[in-house]
Amino acid sequence: MCNFYASSAENSTLTDVEGNEYIDFAAGIAVLNTGHRHPRLVAAMEQQLKAFTHTAYQIVPYESYISLAEKINAAAPVEGELKTAFFSTGAEAVENAVKIARAYTGRPGIIAFGGGFHGRTYMTMALTGKVAPYKKGFGPFPGSVFHVPYPSELHNVTTADTLIAIERLFKADIDASQVAAIIFEPVQGEGGFNVAPPELIAAIRRLCDEHGIVMIADEVQSGFARTGKLFAMDHYQHQADLMTMAKSLAGGMPLSGVVGKAEIMDAPAPGGLGGTYAGNPMAVASAHAVLDIIKDEQLCQRADALGERLRVALRDCQEWCAELAEIRGLGSMIAAEFCDAQTGEPSAAAAQKIQQRALEQGLLLLTCGQYGNVIRFLYPLTIPDAQFDKALKIIASATKIQEA
Repeated sequence: MCNFYASSAENSTLTDVEGNEYIDFAAGIAVLNTGHRHPRLVAAMEQQLKAFTHTAYQIVPYESYISLAEKINAAAPVEGELKTAFFSTGAEAVENAVKIARAYTGRPGIIAFGGGFHGRTYMTMALTGKVAPYKKGFGPFPGSVFHVPYPSELHNVTTADTLIAIERLFKADIDASQVAAIIFEPVQGEGGFNVAPPELIAAIRRLCDEHGIVMIADEVQSGFARTGKLFAMDHYQHQADLMTMAKSLAGGMPLSGVVGKAEIMDAPAPGGLGGTYAGNPMAVASAHAVLDIIKDEQLCQRADALGERLRVALRDCQEWCAELAEIRGLGSMIAAEFCDAQTGEPSAAAAQKIQQRALEQGLLLLTCGQYGNVIRFLYPLTIPDAQFDKALKIIASATKIQEA
């Protein structure tokens, strides 16, 4: 948590109650791909505010929900007839995806990945592959959830290792015929922006097809232009059956969703899905604006351009920062992992020191990763070029930790 309180925000700038300005490279944890208070987003919500703010969609429906679902159906990289249901939070979306998969298959088991983050409710804590701080002291958790390693070149975990672990699960813990879903992040968020190798996505698809398992891609953090595509799954040849989304879907308003094959989405009984605030009209209006902004301002292309500039700057930092062990990611979903220069062990201390030095110079950064040794860069894709250049200079300065 930062040591200041927000007073106002505009695009990629945060101002605190004492008048200090910060460049926001956290963006509400990937919520603000379109920046703080984008004028088109504000206008859309103002217009909705003048009409109505709430009816509970399952009681009194409204057209904007339907038209947004149609847009998501058309954009999602899943073939065939699709349906979308909206909720409020990313954890809700994941929980409902699990409910849908279990209703469709009649099976209990879920396979997730080490390092994955799926939320803080009890089911999503069970799915999350990191104990501290998310699961510590909160057990027991729902059963029939199993974890396997997620590939990481830096930490010598291969796709083959992952597949061997899944096969061991099928032999030692749960028969494949009892697995409802395999859930994964195409780019892990809290796990450290580990990018799924194409061969992993292909293997998960093969296993799901072979055993009648539902394939769920969790795009809560990676969606809506962050990776240079509308969805991270757009980078892959093979497709999921269900996808979850939230965060930048509504540019700061609480909205999440599940999109997927209609046959699977229709499995729960009427009333099995929903929620009082699910698909709130204010958030839906904001989401319509977000999709228009991404298209009109070409934010997917901008994500690629900004991400490449950041990569170049971070590679330069490796010349003087021996702790900077790896730079990875897709588009503008970029992370830097720090390890001890002598032992090669993960160094949370180095990441935290750089984070603090950057904050002192007016740049807000976030750490993540199973070892807390990764810095993730989540600037708004609408950030002005001059401000982005200033941020890169601060990063260069902050990584000179040996001189501090």
